[in-house]
Amino acid sequence: KVKLKVAPGTDNGTKVKLKGKGFPKYRKEGQFGDLYLTYIVKIPKTLTKEQKSLFESLAKTNLE
Repeated sequence: KVKLKVAPGTDNGTKVKLKGKGFPKYRKEGQFGDLYLTYIVKIPKTLTKEQKSLFESLAKTNLE
């Protein structure tokens, strides 16, 4: 298990390398390769009125 913090404003398609968190290396006990992640963010197409108002209130707090 890996805990990863995603920075605010991370773009879709951003790639991250987690050193030593990949598959075990062949015939090298205790050594692991790197794990590569690609962020894929899906944005909802339809929102309810309540969800829209929540997003608007969040946007206002970020401006203050």
